Amino acid sequence: MKKTTPFGDLEVFDAHTHFFSHKFFETLSGQSPHLGKESNAIERAAEMTGWTMPPRDSGELAAIWTSEFDRHGVSGALIIASAPGDEESVAAAVAAFPNRIAGAFMFDPTKPDAESRARRAFDDLGLRVVCLFPAMHHYSMAENEGVRAIAALAGERPGTAVFVHCGALSVGVRKKLGLPSLFDMRTSNPLEIYRVAAEFSKTKFIIPHFGAGMFRETMMLADLCPNIYVDTSSTNKWMKYEAAPVDLPIIFKRALDVVGSERLLFGTDSSFFPRGWVESVFDAQINALSEIGATEEQARAIFGDNIRRLLSAP
Repeated sequence: MKKTTPFGDLEVFDAHTHFFSHKFFETLSGQSPHLGKESNAIERAAEMTGWTMPPRDSGELAAIWTSEFDRHGVSGALIIASAPGDEESVAAAVAAFPNRIAGAFMFDPTKPDAESRARRAFDDLGLRVVCLFPAMHHYSMAENEGVRAIAALAGERPGTAVFVHCGALSVGVRKKLGLPSLFDMRTSNPLEIYRVAAEFSKTKFIIPHFGAGMFRETMMLADLCPNIYVDTSSTNKWMKYEAAPVDLPIIFKRALDVVGSERLLFGTDSSFFPRGWVESVFDAQINALSEIGATEEQARAIFGDNIRRLLSAP
């Protein structure tokens, strides 16, 4: 399946979407002092968010997503289980549509069973990317032993990667449900990754949202470590934090100058319904690359070839 663009027909693979499963909403509802006491917590969550709640069957939710991809001319996506412990939901989605969906999972490496759970996710469930949120779970990428264990596991498994959220972190669904977000932003600097990325040079690391407000540090890290990839996802509102005014064309030009087109991964950060796949994010990025004179080869790499190559085992 291909999508018509100024660069010709591209086989688009979204490297950053979220799988808000039924278990995901059950988990968040259970964390709420109000929703956790209600017998109809999921229905109340729907009222509070204005979102369509997912079916219990993750395979059915995967079918909804693939229909959405079909509607937009998207070949597939990396879909992230967006609560720790929800690996099996995304594994079911991958099993239902293995040619359209690759699986990723949010993970807390500070837990005592972290290594065995990550090993199971990779080896038994067939998931490809482990997603770390240091600010959310309060640890340092440079100093946590669980991080080193996860990096080692990924380095031993071709076609896998470690995703690390850096920079500004805001979880919209938590706000809508009235849940606190007690994040520690001191651990959000991309340079925290340098030590582990240098040590585990065979492990691929992905930093989303161009570093989400830490663009300079992200570029510095990616320049120093060839195993660092950068995803382009979301509306990139973090640009308002830059010292000098910037826009998306400027950001793409700088990223291409430093990282090159081979390590940039297109993503939208799509997550919930009825919004579905966020076409406007795709349009903004296509237009930005067109404005700066990117080539068709660069566009093909960014909008699908790179993530497919990263997730493919030899």
